[in-house]
Amino acid sequence: MPRRRAHIAMAGIPAVSHVLPSLEIIRELVSRGHRVTYANDPAVAGLIAPTGAESVPCASGLPVADNTWPDDPIAAMELFLDDAVRALPQLRAFYDDDPADLYLYDIGAYAARALAESQRRPLLQLSPTLVGWEGYAEEVAAQLWQLPGADAYRAKFAGWLAACGATTRDMETFTGHPARALALIPRAMQPHADRVDTDAVTFVGTCVPPLGAEGGTGGGGGWTRPAGAGRVLLISLGSAYTRRPEFYRQCLAAFGGRPDLHVVLQIGKYTDRAELGEIPPHVEVHRWVPQRAILEQADAFVTHAGMGGCGEGLLAGVPMIAVPQAAEQFMNADRLVELGVARRIDTEDATAEALRTALDELLADPEVARRSASVRAEARAEGGTLRAADLVEELLGH
Repeated sequence: MPRRRAHIAMAGIPAVSHVLPSLEIIRELVSRGHRVTYANDPAVAGLIAPTGAESVPCASGLPVADNTWPDDPIAAMELFLDDAVRALPQLRAFYDDDPADLYLYDIGAYAARALAESQRRPLLQLSPTLVGWEGYAEEVAAQLWQLPGADAYRAKFAGWLAACGATTRDMETFTGHPARALALIPRAMQPHADRVDTDAVTFVGTCVPPLGAEGGTGGGGGWTRPAGAGRVLLISLGSAYTRRPEFYRQCLAAFGGRPDLHVVLQIGKYTDRAELGEIPPHVEVHRWVPQRAILEQADAFVTHAGMGGCGEGLLAGVPMIAVPQAAEQFMNADRLVELGVARRIDTEDATAEALRTALDELLADPEVARRSASVRAEARAEGGTLRAADLVEELLGH
């Protein structure tokens, strides 16, 4: 049956780790003939444009460019609230005259939920990371509300909800309990997955492009395993927390004298290659790499345990050394260890000896290889991009 062409809106925040996970869904919806508009800061317009979606500029004040997030969690949460207050008039300026048939929104894009509720339009959250579970409010969130400034923050959020046109007036429901959500992560990475409300949340797994295509965490394009290369090791700390020259030097000390390894080292935009010292001939150093293409040919992966990297590592069935840097990455690292596919080493403990020992243990352990293959099969069976696009169309009545 032919599909009805619909106007689908996506609203996001300009953090690369929040933009990349849903791009393939957007691309697929465009390819199915839908008109897709995407509201986000112009700083990430270059990431969005190749999907074919129409860009809707929505200036953000989040400190993603220089990664200067406050250490205080309440202050960090308030930044997202302030960004929603700033974004909502910008969204209304476009969508009040051109409302979407369905609104998709990132977990940090509160203004999009307010807009959709005020227009009485269906909406669907796209979560690039773990989702809440039954008991989350008592086990995790309750600790936040004991911190200084929490009461003022809750009052400020409640005041905004009362004035912005949203029909959901409870802050915790508004921020943490979407009516419908797609979790763009492998179910294996979700804490307490058996306690997640599956009437509201569907795990579709990591949504990646075909190999060699544009998009995907770490960028698009291909990569060819060098002729005669031994085992391939990819080292990447993602897109944000990459100012780690000492860590990279420890990696070179650990693996630079190992001609049995071909090492691909991504250093990001904050570290100068000259800070690393001499680079051995079997080590590639790049600011950005086609991560998925390399992982499909790699034997191991040193990762910061961001959810995108975890998902792509699991899809490739590659054993991992998790070196978490911030936020939920510590929980992700522990989950990889629980799955039996990784070792965790904190940054301060990531000496050359520790890294080298962890890699050798991972590659020599047949149980790690078995678990990696098993989780890989589970992750690939979740459906990814095509299943996500099908579920979006179900909400449209297709």
